[in-house]
Amino acid sequence: MKNFILGSIASLLLAGQVCAQSVVVDATIDKAQILIGEQAKVKLEVSVDANRQTIFPAYADTLVGGVEILDVAKRDTQVLNEGRRFVITEEYTVTSFDSALYYLPPMRVWVDSVAYDSKPLALKVYSVDVPADTAHPDFYFGPKDVMAAPFVWSDWYMAMACVLLFVPFLLLLVYLIKRIRDNKPIIRKVKVEPVLPPHERAMLAIERIKTEKKWQSGQPKEYYTELTDALRTYIRERFGFNALEMTSSEIIEKLLEVEDKKAIADLKALFQTADLVKFAKHNPLINESDANLINAIDFINETKEEEQPGVKPQPTEITVVEKRSLRTKLLLGLGILALTALLAGSLVYVILEVYNYIA
Repeated sequence: MKNFILGSIASLLLAGQVCAQSVVVDATIDKAQILIGEQAKVKLEVSVDANRQTIFPAYADTLVGGVEILDVAKRDTQVLNEGRRFVITEEYTVTSFDSALYYLPPMRVWVDSVAYDSKPLALKVYSVDVPADTAHPDFYFGPKDVMAAPFVWSDWYMAMACVLLFVPFLLLLVYLIKRIRDNKPIIRKVKVEPVLPPHERAMLAIERIKTEKKWQSGQPKEYYTELTDALRTYIRERFGFNALEMTSSEIIEKLLEVEDKKAIADLKALFQTADLVKFAKHNPLINESDANLINAIDFINETKEEEQPGVKPQPTEITVVEKRSLRTKLLLGLGILALTALLAGSLVYVILEVYNYIA
């Protein structure tokens, strides 16, 4: 029984020792002695099981009074024993500006709410000795004279661009000022072509209808519609009544009052065929459509107004006078202001660049 109790106590002590050794905290410094302003690196390394939570110390800006932290490197983790154990490293860059021997206390790490401390460190900071040589003050080089900057073309690109743009912008400014001072109206010449007589416009329309040959491609309705519309337009312009709004019989009756009955007879047959095609789905023969086209041409030739020999209408030219609008004047004024400001700024910039270079 006594041996069993002793064995149990030994096992517990051994387990506690193994648990305590599962966390290893170590701190090292790469330089134990530095001059004022030099830097040293303090490395904190923790070896711990992978399944344990580790919290590193959080420093503000000093490791200890007089030792400043300049930088904290990114934490590095090394995996060991097939992922069962971690070695976590954090590195601090420190410096000091006061000569002294600094005691760096242990750095505390928390692992599963249990504190583990590293070993303490020491840092010796030395001042720089400056020999007092009053007999040779020039041994320490004093301030030098101001050196003239070398000439570089790239420093003058903007000034050269301002000079190159100054002349065309100035000419444009002069032009705008002249335009706004010249308050005369804008005069334009417009060429007006003479209007063709009604029979010529009708013949052009019939020639187009003849070229399309819609009656041969199975479109008699479209063909007769275009042909009668051309004739109605000609009748309206030639005889002065609105044939476009009248029926075929009304047109014939109106024409009988002013024209030859023989010419109108052929026209009457054409209109009758057109009405049958458009409203009764009549399908005329090809020779019948050709005959109606010829009848239309004959009607136009027989009823057209005779032109005076040697007289041909000529194109006329008319003069259009446009007063300059208020909007145009406003745009010219804004353009003048913008160009004036741009030229003034460019001139001031060039003068300052030249002055700074000379000075």
